[in-house]
Amino acid sequence: MRLLLDTVTLIYAVESPEHLSKRAASALHNAQNLLELSSVSLAEIAIKASLGKLRLSAAMARQAVQDLDIRILPYTGEHAFQLFALPLHHRDPFDRQIIAQALAEKIPVVTSDEKFRLYEGLKVVW
Repeated sequence: MRLLLDTVTLIYAVESPEHLSKRAASALHNAQNLLELSSVSLAEIAIKASLGKLRLSAAMARQAVQDLDIRILPYTGEHAFQLFALPLHHRDPFDRQIIAQALAEKIPVVTSDEKFRLYEGLKVVW
């Protein structure tokens, strides 16, 4: 099954795996799942790291992507067009892009963020 990891899920997997739910940890370690990370998440990590809000470096992010066998999912125009129809349940622009991407791709998101559950048609794994 394809799964889109929210940014916080990758951060938890790297910095504090004990914060992952049992279901999320199981999903991350199930070899039958195709784990994907939005290119938006990499941008979010880079921006927040440069602002001193995250300790995750580019090298750490690369290593996590490699270790977890994650595919980077490019953000496309079709994903961006999905934003036009997206209700304002969540105001974080990075999360809104990830939600739009998951809806456009019709794939579940692995996240602890409860606001993701407010979006009709979006399946959340946690």
